[in-house]
Amino acid sequence: MTLIYKIFRAEEFEAFVAAGHTAGSPDDVRDGFVHFSTGAQAEETASRHFAGEDGLMLVCVDAGPLADSLKWEPSRDGALFPHLYRDLRIEDVTFARAIPLADGRHVFEGRLE
Repeated sequence: MTLIYKIFRAEEFEAFVAAGHTAGSPDDVRDGFVHFSTGAQAEETASRHFAGEDGLMLVCVDAGPLADSLKWEPSRDGALFPHLYRDLRIEDVTFARAIPLADGRHVFEGRLE
């Protein structure tokens, strides 16, 4: 199982849960795909794109069932990032949890695989 992660702002996550699906954030919609990170990339994604923001949610998804719609494409420094070319559905979610903010830094509890 390959786990990938999406970081949502609180209002984006609430809208996702209410609708049961999402095309992602305004940046995702602009780019035409839902941006994900691997476990190794998630903390840097948070610090780079969500610096100092409170109320973030980390959504974990098993990449396996998304295979037909998921592409691994080069992004930051040439690293491959998972990009989903369809709406993310609530049934795709393995788990979701808050990302606490402590002293201005996001705290990722436990190891992300």
